[in-house]
Amino acid sequence: MAWTWNRAFTTLSDDATVEKSETLWESETLGGLTEDNNPIPVPVVWLVALTVMTAFLVTFPLWGQRPTAALYAPYVDLMDKPEVVAAVNDVEAMKVLLEISKSRFTGHDIEEATRHPLSMDDLRIIRPQIQALEAKGVDLKDFTVVGPNVVIANFEGNYRPDGTRIRQQPWWDKGYTIDIFYLAYFFFAVFVIVKRLPPNTWVPRHGGH
Repeated sequence: MAWTWNRAFTTLSDDATVEKSETLWESETLGGLTEDNNPIPVPVVWLVALTVMTAFLVTFPLWGQRPTAALYAPYVDLMDKPEVVAAVNDVEAMKVLLEISKSRFTGHDIEEATRHPLSMDDLRIIRPQIQALEAKGVDLKDFTVVGPNVVIANFEGNYRPDGTRIRQQPWWDKGYTIDIFYLAYFFFAVFVIVKRLPPNTWVPRHGGH
């Protein structure tokens, strides 16, 4: 089962392993079924590539987006507005709050707020945590809202001049980093498995059939 890398795109097995595999392939009838040694069709390869690229492009604005404390800070600041307090119930209060908060949002923030809705009860729970962070004067973008908790974001960026570390999700890391790693691992594993077979120039005859 020796490996060879000097002709990787032909086979990763040495001559003895290739010969052993060919002998086994010819002798194994699989209950009367035969299996040819054909290369992977080029259209299939392009179809897989197209599928991967389409998945990345379609999910680009969605992957890995995590709501930060900064996203909900405008809600917290406007919770005591008379029009919010005067709402008949929490659902209506949240609608009013969302409407008056839009003036503080950019287009991207509005998309994020739509993607990560929360109830008035959720807002009441995270409100004191966000206010405590605001009192400290920290950058709210360094903190992520995870359920009922506001926690420091799981990112480690560059250091600020004051020595604190930027904990903000970089624009290029929307969940793609880990996905690219696993895709690379998957395609490499498939390549190794396929290339451990005899070269596709060899055609098994299955006893002369």
